[in-house]
Amino acid sequence: MKKVSVVIPAYNEAETIGSTLRAIRERFFCDEVIVVDDGSTDATSDLAKKWADLVIPTPTNRGKGAALQTGWQQASGDVILLLDADLRESAGEAIHLLGPVMEDRCDLAVAVLPKPKAKAGMGLAKGLAYHGIRYLTGFETHAPLSGQRALRRELLHRLRRLDGGFGVEVGMTVDALRAGYRVMEVPVAFHHRETGNDWSGYRHRGKEFVAIGRTLCRKWWEGQAWTRNG
Repeated sequence: MKKVSVVIPAYNEAETIGSTLRAIRERFFCDEVIVVDDGSTDATSDLAKKWADLVIPTPTNRGKGAALQTGWQQASGDVILLLDADLRESAGEAIHLLGPVMEDRCDLAVAVLPKPKAKAGMGLAKGLAYHGIRYLTGFETHAPLSGQRALRRELLHRLRRLDGGFGVEVGMTVDALRAGYRVMEVPVAFHHRETGNDWSGYRHRGKEFVAIGRTLCRKWWEGQAWTRNG
């Protein structure tokens, strides 16, 4: 039986981390739960300790990619389940995301979430990610930015270092496909906090767009270097 490790990056998620972890513990079995507290200034770490096997605090906020890198390197599972901290009770639906990897139907399973209740932004970041992944790999994805993922540990060892910041999911997908791993998208009824149509929401999506663009440019350059070197 494959061992499962759950890795959750968290930044100032005191309002959600408790219900997210409780749902994981109560709804399906996993061998360990690791929370990486990415420089939170609230009670995220203290609340996570009630449910997690390991809480790793960092002195500063380094970004999602760095937090995930720290978490999976401490995990001992054969399958790593990456989840966001704000899923609350819907985190229990992760059992449906685990299935395809546990049954060896794919190496990386990516959750496709239900459509949001209200449209936020213009879809520029998602569109850039979709077209960039398709251009670099030929793969057409429905959820290029989904952070809810289950994958074989071997894949992470092959990738070695994840891309930083908001480009981590796009970089992971491109690298996995280029390395010949099987990627599957799975509809899962996750629900998480949605960014609004206010200044904070547009600022977040602007940072996301820039980070995705940088990641795609780096992946294009890496592909060119690989081609030149044979």
